[in-house]
Amino acid sequence: MASQAVESHRADAEIVKRDDKICKKKSVEVLEELGLPTGLLPLDDIEEFGYNRDAGFIWLVQKKKEHTFKKVKQTVSYASEVTAFVEPGKLKKIVGVKTKELFLWLSVVEVYVEKESPGKVTFKTGAAGLSETFDAAAFALGE
Repeated sequence: MASQAVESHRADAEIVKRDDKICKKKSVEVLEELGLPTGLLPLDDIEEFGYNRDAGFIWLVQKKKEHTFKKVKQTVSYASEVTAFVEPGKLKKIVGVKTKELFLWLSVVEVYVEKESPGKVTFKTGAAGLSETFDAAAFALGE
């Protein structure tokens, strides 16, 4: 069952369901359109992807998954539902994404690429606003 956040943004949204390949393609297209690395959501078995352009809200429903971005040695956990508000170069108010730092899982609340540094991507956690910046190439599709 979708969260209240998703339900409140369904009206007027582009929604793709039940076809992993089409859902994945749509999520990559949206990331590309926003100027973000296309491998930020390296997910398989996506059951639903939605994008409400007017509200600037995206969501995806999939099987819970962990992924390690090998180039930066970062393990990320994706919940069965991931949501975010979007604008060019930025995912914000992210829900459902955590990164492992030492022995702690920290919620990722924002991901952005600054216009001045398009080759870098910054991840901000909810824990005291900690952030870390990486080469965007580490988050290219297939990495």
